[in-house]
Amino acid sequence: MKLTVVGGGSTYTPELIDGFARLRDTLPVEELVLVDPSAERLELVGGLARRIFAKQGHGGRIVTTSDLDAGAEGADAVLLQLRVGGQAAREQDETWPLECGCVGQETTGAGGLAKALRTVPVVLDIAERVHRANPDAWIIDFTNPVGIVTRALLQAGHKAVGLCNVAIGLQRKFARMLGVDPSDVHLDHVGLNHLTWETAVRLDGPEGENVLPKLLAEHGDTIAGDLRLPRALLDRLGVVPSYYLRYFYAHDEVVRELRTKPSRAAEVAEMERQLLTMYGDPALDEKPELLAKRGGAYYSEAAVDLAAALLGDQSSGPAGPSVEGGGGRRVGGGSPYQVVNTYNRGTLPFLPDDAVIEVPAAVGPKGALPLAVPAVDPLYAGLMANVTAYEDLALEAALRGGRDRVFRALLAHPLIGQYEYADALTDRLIAHNREHLAWA
Repeated sequence: MKLTVVGGGSTYTPELIDGFARLRDTLPVEELVLVDPSAERLELVGGLARRIFAKQGHGGRIVTTSDLDAGAEGADAVLLQLRVGGQAAREQDETWPLECGCVGQETTGAGGLAKALRTVPVVLDIAERVHRANPDAWIIDFTNPVGIVTRALLQAGHKAVGLCNVAIGLQRKFARMLGVDPSDVHLDHVGLNHLTWETAVRLDGPEGENVLPKLLAEHGDTIAGDLRLPRALLDRLGVVPSYYLRYFYAHDEVVRELRTKPSRAAEVAEMERQLLTMYGDPALDEKPELLAKRGGAYYSEAAVDLAAALLGDQSSGPAGPSVEGGGGRRVGGGSPYQVVNTYNRGTLPFLPDDAVIEVPAAVGPKGALPLAVPAVDPLYAGLMANVTAYEDLALEAALRGGRDRVFRALLAHPLIGQYEYADALTDRLIAHNREHLAWA
């Protein structure tokens, strides 16, 4: 089995390598190719990757290259984890929206739109080249904004599934609180990428006992503290929102905070400098503890499970993305049910069929088939519908360009929604991203 990681020079990569090494029985990788335009990063990350494999007794071959076409040749799956413009672009995404009194964040609001505009054309070019190298290859997208990028890939006809680590992180957290194995915890996880709610936490499968009320009663203060939302709000809602919902539920409070402290991009850039120095140490043969603070926790486990399911027994798995409705059965390779980003196809009846949603799905060699989802409270359905409309307009702007399309997407976003803000943010977005926008 050959896997290719585009963005393989990322400081995230050792987390992925560690998972491939530990979980080699689930995903037997024979060749792993790290593709990145930075030769310096590839040397540092590739060297550590080989040492991790060697320490853990993994016999797979690790190749580094800046040649995407060569790296993708014959690959069974290609993982995308790139950042167009690097941390410098992220720093801008997190700062200029604050000038207009709006949240500055790299995946939502105006900053998230800027990232989508930079990223979608690049990802589609990569996907076309992957398709030419191997039309049967799966594309696993971890590149933000995952929902918009995955939708772009699917609409272009690519075999793609989007992946985020929010759900697996919550699954692991709840398992620790309950004192059970993570595999025993099933989340009723519903929403869009970075706009999700846990409406139930079940033991022993999708039909198991809902222990969310127990979790909130016994661990509500801890959960609320991690989300930086009031405990009383969680009690009133009776659900656990993802931490990205704080940008919506406490927008003005977040803006005040962001204006008084260094950006997350600046913190991450400093971490990356330290990590790359560590990666260059020939004695280091495991992922350093600092990497846990970089973000992406449990990304490797989620990626291994998803790749194993997609590349498993060709006679097993769901009937594929062309089949309507929910349901599903245990699939070969990886976990039987996984939270992924894929087409809605009637799963959430208040959204278009071609919206990309983030829900549990049965995953197999023919794709991801969402499980049936209980009726969604209008409090969450309304926000999902609003953000889906924004994502429609954001993707149109990313594919076709133009100031008016950018303005329309910003005006539609629930974190913006006022024409004066949308106008001012449009000008700032274009000014800060001109080098990445072919039409600007």
